[in-house]
Amino acid sequence: MRAENEQMSPKIGFKDQMRFARHYWLRHKWRGLKAFAFMTVSVGVDVFYPLFSGRLVDAVSELDPTAEGSIKLVLIAFGALAALQLTHSWAWALATWQWNKFAVRNLYEILTDAMYKVQRFSTDWHVNSFAGATVRKITRGMWAFDVFDDTIFMGLYPATIIGVGMTLMLIVNLPSVGWVILPIVILFIAMSIYLSVKVIMPRFHKSAEMDTAVGANLADVMTAISTVKSFSGESREDRQFAGVVGQWKQRTQNAWLTGVVVDLIRSNIRFLMMASMTGTVIWLWSQGKASAGDVTMAITAFFIIGGYLREIGRQIAELMKSSSEMADVIGFWLHDNDVKDVDGAKTLEVHRDGVGSAISFDKVGFKYEQGARPIYTSLSVEIKAGEKVALVGASGSGKSTFVKLIQRLYDIQSGAILIDGQEIASVTQESLRRAVALVPQDPVLFHRSLAENIAYGKPDAMIDEIRTAAREAYAAEFIEGLPLGYQTLVGERGVKLSGGERQRVAIARALLSDAPVLILDEATSSLDSVSEHYIQKALERLMVGRTTITIAHRLATIQKADRILVFDKGQIVEQGTHTELLDNPQSIYRRLYEIQALDLVG
Repeated sequence: MRAENEQMSPKIGFKDQMRFARHYWLRHKWRGLKAFAFMTVSVGVDVFYPLFSGRLVDAVSELDPTAEGSIKLVLIAFGALAALQLTHSWAWALATWQWNKFAVRNLYEILTDAMYKVQRFSTDWHVNSFAGATVRKITRGMWAFDVFDDTIFMGLYPATIIGVGMTLMLIVNLPSVGWVILPIVILFIAMSIYLSVKVIMPRFHKSAEMDTAVGANLADVMTAISTVKSFSGESREDRQFAGVVGQWKQRTQNAWLTGVVVDLIRSNIRFLMMASMTGTVIWLWSQGKASAGDVTMAITAFFIIGGYLREIGRQIAELMKSSSEMADVIGFWLHDNDVKDVDGAKTLEVHRDGVGSAISFDKVGFKYEQGARPIYTSLSVEIKAGEKVALVGASGSGKSTFVKLIQRLYDIQSGAILIDGQEIASVTQESLRRAVALVPQDPVLFHRSLAENIAYGKPDAMIDEIRTAAREAYAAEFIEGLPLGYQTLVGERGVKLSGGERQRVAIARALLSDAPVLILDEATSSLDSVSEHYIQKALERLMVGRTTITIAHRLATIQKADRILVFDKGQIVEQGTHTELLDNPQSIYRRLYEIQALDLVG
């Protein structure tokens, strides 16, 4: 089982989170500022709700129907409350309207930016990462950012305005009550922040880690479901998955129950505030220092402040939880790609006039990041334009690495690789890979139509070009026999097609891309003998006018190669034609050929 890429799990601090948030907020700052302005108005008028509620009670309690203007005070107080409510409702609606546009745009850009970044991470990164975990991290991080945004805008910001504004309002109108609740409000906020940062956040971070592991395990099993069924591994996978989910359950339950305890602490502080406010205002009333309206104002203020403080506690917990769940997508955002275009990288200029491209390895040194030993120390070889070269050698000898380096899937540590005299490290990766067509041993197709898969190397290809490529790859017959023909969806990774059909689609894709360099990883190895005969002919036509490099597993298929390179422990130890190498009784190639011949006879 692959290990998660540790370099992509950096310690994400508060500064990183705020940098990430600020990056997206500033892209649409005017829409965000408009939302905050409307929210300020909406919540700001709530500050005065207790004041005018108290005045309404005083006006009603002192109402004398016989006195001139008495009813006017009641109507003024009632009208003020109605105006406050209408202002609050309309400003809130406008604030959320603006904010929803702002938030959805942010989510869109987080997803597209994450896709952009992850696609360009090095092959080494992808080899050491679970695809399922990567998808989980991106989608979870996106929704966590949405919660992070909403928590600040819909929770903490309004609560701060209410807490500060209403406390000041009470200090001005009922100083004794205002000064009593001020330290309690400060205590509540300080305790909420401390408990959330020091107690809740670490537990939610551990829960988020296991959530990623659950997604990775599930995706791993679903991807390999045919193997699971072939070996009756369902029960074994059930047990393993239950173990991973059990760890998630334990960590998540721990986080949630901790939240319950923290909420209880917050509730007790709110009770202290209620008791202090109520006790103070009742004492003032009993001493004749407060009216019925003052009592109403204080009690109304308590319920409003208490409600917002309850939300502050919950929202801070949500903020900490969402911060933990954002960590991975922020890690992607901060990650500096291992293989990237140099400043001023140029487009690779290659021959597309039917002569192929020359390839040169000049004293190349390379080792994999996780590797214990170098693959190449000083590898040098020249491949002429249009030459047909086969790579032969035991597993681990360096054949596959050779073609990966041509595509610059990894960066070399020393030396240089050139195509048509241009160092590939100094050209754009996009132009380099457009110059190379690959037919892998186990082709992976997209869950899209056959036409889209064939045209992947040439997205603007017309349907006639697609059909021609399919015919030359001997794929047209089975494609046109399908009910939807070229519009048939092939399933995830092309699972609806046989191995031979997938390879023929991959060959058609390479034909259509018309690249001057062709890489074949024993492209006919999965075909039946009849299909192989025809496709070998198609490949021979495809090779004309192209530089072709074939990774050979069966030596009988490369006898017509212009040159065969024999690899051993990262060195080219022999090279020549099939006949030249066989004529040497001591050659490694001859020994490999004889072993395969004996296997066929056996």
